[in-house]
Amino acid sequence: MHKFVISTSSFGIDNNLPIQHLLQKGMQIISNPHKRKLTEDEIIELLNEETIGLIAGIEPLTERVFQSAKNLKVISRCGAGMDTVDRVAAQKHGIAVFNTPEAPAQAVAELTLGLILAALRQIGATDQSIRNGEWPRTQGRLLAAQTVGIIGLGHIGRRVARLCRAFEAKVIAHDPHVNQAPDGVSLTSFESLLASADIISLHLPYSRESHHLLDAQAFTKMKPGAMVINAARGGLIDEAALGEALKTGKLSAAALDVFEQEPYQGPLLEFGNIILTSHIGSLARESRQRMEIEAAENLLQGLIKTGLINNG
Repeated sequence: MHKFVISTSSFGIDNNLPIQHLLQKGMQIISNPHKRKLTEDEIIELLNEETIGLIAGIEPLTERVFQSAKNLKVISRCGAGMDTVDRVAAQKHGIAVFNTPEAPAQAVAELTLGLILAALRQIGATDQSIRNGEWPRTQGRLLAAQTVGIIGLGHIGRRVARLCRAFEAKVIAHDPHVNQAPDGVSLTSFESLLASADIISLHLPYSRESHHLLDAQAFTKMKPGAMVINAARGGLIDEAALGEALKTGKLSAAALDVFEQEPYQGPLLEFGNIILTSHIGSLARESRQRMEIEAAENLLQGLIKTGLINNG
C-alpha cells in the first residue's frame, strides 16, 4: 500500500477534499507522532519504503533523508519557506518539490503588524503591570510617525508595506531582486535602510548568504531606539547580538516569531523589551485552512503527474 506522510505538527484532514481523494485512492496517511518540528532522524524514520509523498513542515529535508526515502517522489511544503529543503538533492533523487507561497502571506503580514503595534504601544508590558496590581500610564509611539524599513518585498513584505501605509507610516524597502517598488514605497540600499528606519521588519528567505543578516555590526548602524521585527526565519538574526543591543538600549524593542532553535528557551526570555511568539505567523484559521488544502492539492497533482495514482 502506498503511503504519504504529513510531518507538520498539526494538519486538518476531515474537510480537505484533496486528502480525501488520496484516501479514496487507497493511500494511507502517516502523521507526525511528536506534534512538533521533527529532527532529521525522526523524518527518516517516518519516510519508510512505502512512502511516495510528503506534506512537509519545517523539518530538515537533506541528502541523507532523500537517500533513505527510496520511493519518495513528491514533497509538498505546507508553507512558503523552502530553506529546509535541499532542492538540489531532491532534483538529483527525482523528487518534485512544491510550496504554498500565497496562502500564509496575509496571516504573517497581519501578525507582523500586530507585533509592530504591540511594541510601539507596549501592550504586553502594560497588561502584565495591571495583572501585578499596577496602573501604568504608558506612553507609546504612533506607527504613523515612524519610518518602517522592510527587508524583502515578496508576497509577505508587500502586504506589510501596504498595511503600514494604511496607518500613514513612511515605508522604505530593500530587496536586490526587485526593481520596482509598490506605490508609496521607496527602494533603498541595505545600509541606508539600517540608518533610516525606526522599525526594521524582515521578510526574506533564510540561506547561507542571509545567515545573521542582522548581526552586531548591523545593529550599530541602526538609529538609536530602533525596533526590529522578525516573522520570517530565526537564522536571519544573531540572537546574542540582538540581546546585547536590547540590553544597551541601542534598540528600544524587538519582536520575534521565529528563532534559530525552536521551541525557544534562550536568554531573550529575560528581556522585558522584547515580544516573543511561538512561530504562529501562518496560524490564522482561514490562512491555515487554505494552506493545508493547497499543500494537499499540490501533493495530489504531483502524484498524478508521476503516474503513481490515476486522475480518475
